Amino acid sequence: MSANTKSFKLPFKLPLKAPFWAQILLGLVLGVLLGWIARSQDVSWLVTTLEKVGDTFIGLLKLAVAPLVFFAILVSITNLRKVNNAARLASRTLLWFMITSLIAVAIGLVIGLVTNPGAGTGLTPRDGELPEKTGSWIDFLTGIVPTDVITPFTELNVLQIVFMAAVAGIAALQLGEKAQPILTLSESVLELLQKALWWVIRLAPLGTVGLIGTAIATYGWDLIGQYATFTVDIYVGCAIVLFGVYPALLATVAKANPLQFFKGAWPAIQLAFVSRSSVGTMPLTQKVTERLGVPREYASFAVPFGATTKMDGCAAIYPAIAAIFVAQIFDIQLGIGDYLLIAFVSVVGSAATAGLTGATVMLTLTLSTLGLPMEGVGLLLAIDPILDMMRTATNVAGQALVPVIVSAREGLLDREAYDNAGSSPVEERERVAVAA
Repeated sequence: MSANTKSFKLPFKLPLKAPFWAQILLGLVLGVLLGWIARSQDVSWLVTTLEKVGDTFIGLLKLAVAPLVFFAILVSITNLRKVNNAARLASRTLLWFMITSLIAVAIGLVIGLVTNPGAGTGLTPRDGELPEKTGSWIDFLTGIVPTDVITPFTELNVLQIVFMAAVAGIAALQLGEKAQPILTLSESVLELLQKALWWVIRLAPLGTVGLIGTAIATYGWDLIGQYATFTVDIYVGCAIVLFGVYPALLATVAKANPLQFFKGAWPAIQLAFVSRSSVGTMPLTQKVTERLGVPREYASFAVPFGATTKMDGCAAIYPAIAAIFVAQIFDIQLGIGDYLLIAFVSVVGSAATAGLTGATVMLTLTLSTLGLPMEGVGLLLAIDPILDMMRTATNVAGQALVPVIVSAREGLLDREAYDNAGSSPVEERERVAVAA
């Protein structure tokens, strides 16, 4: 039996027998209820408690992000030496990242043009404000290379961490056996970080209560109503990609059953929805990708690479619709050339979204390229946490999808493992408990 078909072993006994998805759902319902109570009854201590619970969960995820990204990228690059046709696999992975991003941004543009999300909102240019941080192509290109090795970790500059890890990984490949002690240490540190992160992920139902409750208590339904069309556009666009485009690609390109993909990948998708963190979800994404029959050596490269560069929700659908929204608020007409620029930025500049949560940098990069007012970012910051949940779920689904497609096309996919993903109730319970 392939190693990919092994069930995940729990490091401890679960205090709850409910499946992980049910715990997340319960957290969502409880968060909405507590958030509504806190807002409608003006219970300040409850708002503070929900905020602290959510912030603590995100803070624990952030704690592991910088070293996790560094060692995951380093190890993933060096693991390519164990894979035949590594250069071909890497290039195919990048190609499919670009293809799916192009499809996603096209869907975003069509939805934005059909629905006119900026019309009838009651918002004006005066409601916008300049963001604290903006992105431009100069900043993006010059910001890849760090000035020292400490600042990227202290400031959580994921793009610079990826750069340093890639350089270290390539250097290790060149050194060969001389670098083996460093690689062994790196693999051990990565396993340690992943083990610790599993314990944090296990707290996701509790974090869900805090994050969703805070969103409802802080923003309420009035704000969502003001951005109703824009919010619906983002969710519909992501849903079309997630439940339409991805299954179509699996069925036609990978010749694989889409339902089995969602059975296997769903724990990572739902965790991404709650945590709003592609990087924080990365260990679970890699586990479910391997469970879907992708060879471990290839998955350990493709998933970390995707977690920092593959963002169909944040870097394709969202900036496309947001650019149209901002242009309409400021009464600026966009032409065919502008839409092509949006597609270009989405396909090429998605690495700018590398980070824990949010897509503000990608949005400012898109607006600056189009010459749209940066104040438009301020219009969207309030609603961003609600949008980010669906965006990140779409990101993570795409990060698991591409390795499956590439493996299938290259004849590497374990079809038996794929077809059995999530089929056993016992294994399903262990898998969705997200333990290593």
